[in-house]
Amino acid sequence: MKLKTIFVCNSCGYESPKWLGKCPSCNSWNTFYEEKDVEKKGTTTVKKERVDPVKLNEVVKKQTTRIKTGIEELDRVLGGGFVTGSLTLIGGEPGIGKSTLILQICDKINISGKILYVSGEESAEQIKLRADRLNVNKDNLLFLAETDIDNIEAQIEKLEPEFVIIDSIQTVYSDEITSSAGSVSQVREITARIMKICKQREITTIIIGHVTKDGTIAGPRVLEHMVDTVLYLEGERYYQYRILRGVKNRFGSTNEIGMFEMENEGLVEILDPSSILISDKENGEASGTVVVVSLEGTRPLLVELQALVTQSFFGMPRRNAIGIDYNRLTLLAAVLEKKARVSLGNQDIYLNVVSGIKINEPAIDLGICIATISSLKNIPVDKKTVVIGEVGLTGEVRNVNLIEKRLNEAEKLGYKKCIIPESNKKYLKEKYKLDIIGVKNVGEAIKILGLS
Repeated sequence: MKLKTIFVCNSCGYESPKWLGKCPSCNSWNTFYEEKDVEKKGTTTVKKERVDPVKLNEVVKKQTTRIKTGIEELDRVLGGGFVTGSLTLIGGEPGIGKSTLILQICDKINISGKILYVSGEESAEQIKLRADRLNVNKDNLLFLAETDIDNIEAQIEKLEPEFVIIDSIQTVYSDEITSSAGSVSQVREITARIMKICKQREITTIIIGHVTKDGTIAGPRVLEHMVDTVLYLEGERYYQYRILRGVKNRFGSTNEIGMFEMENEGLVEILDPSSILISDKENGEASGTVVVVSLEGTRPLLVELQALVTQSFFGMPRRNAIGIDYNRLTLLAAVLEKKARVSLGNQDIYLNVVSGIKINEPAIDLGICIATISSLKNIPVDKKTVVIGEVGLTGEVRNVNLIEKRLNEAEKLGYKKCIIPESNKKYLKEKYKLDIIGVKNVGEAIKILGLS
């Protein structure tokens, strides 16, 4: 008997009998993967329970209870801890520290019930070795090495745990689906079953997900829509700093971040991240460096940008960015060429965010421009100066949100001067010890900092 195959979109789950370059459902390119045709084994007709609509005004709200994890940075990202009965997805690259974070949560979380750790990737001995290294020793922590969802559900019903971890969702499979573990159909089915049992029994559940080459959770995009919270553990593998970023949270704000440092005893919280994101400049000032204030969720971070501009010996100058969007760097280089009359057509530009973190906020645009010109002219910027502002295509410096928070953070860390958009300076309500200078365009900032 010939085995039937179908092609499934990895982004939205759309199925097609043949391979397509572009998905007609979500318009994504090159997302179709070949799978065995999904067939249910021994399908029987089951009478479904009917659910009638109810009046929204008559619905009785349940009081939301949260479970403190004992890790302050994680609690802040979650909005105060895990909500009872919620489903949380944690993603990250291999070796970034996901399993380490999970074990630390198991050790410090404030619950008296059973904790069930289900792993399809590691044995009990491997988990025990890591637990000993992290000094995790809890009597209510149970381990299960299993990949069959039927057996996992049976153990959850038998043990009645209060907290469940599935590591990872791509290794768990169901016999009712013929495709292999980790496929779009399997991941979608497994997540739906875990979500059902976790909601019915009000079990707080964490599932760990692998990521693809572009940094997104492997499997169908619908996986992120099904869960209540999505957290990404980010950071360069060979740097000690890790960022836990909330990208979805039904019970709190999104884009919050928590910072950790990877040490022998596990992930250690960094309560004052600005102090480690700025290099030591006591030996003198260097050209091409500038400090900016980036807002990650509700937390202002002082970050150092470093630029290196050198003569290009090829026909096409290079643009290389680490920690920011490459396209943003090329756009700002074009703005400097056109509006600030800075010749960069024969210059290679390399830009780096210190400590290996990634920043996507436009408020660092002016800092990128200043660092680039500082390196080009070989003129250092005063080390006690902070630069804030978004740069438009016409060279204007646009206002940024929550300017007071940014200024308070800069003042707290001892900075003396701050370049901000003129439109923000007009509406400042508080008084600061900082020397605050408002600028309307990039050219004004260049002159004020003595880079012209």
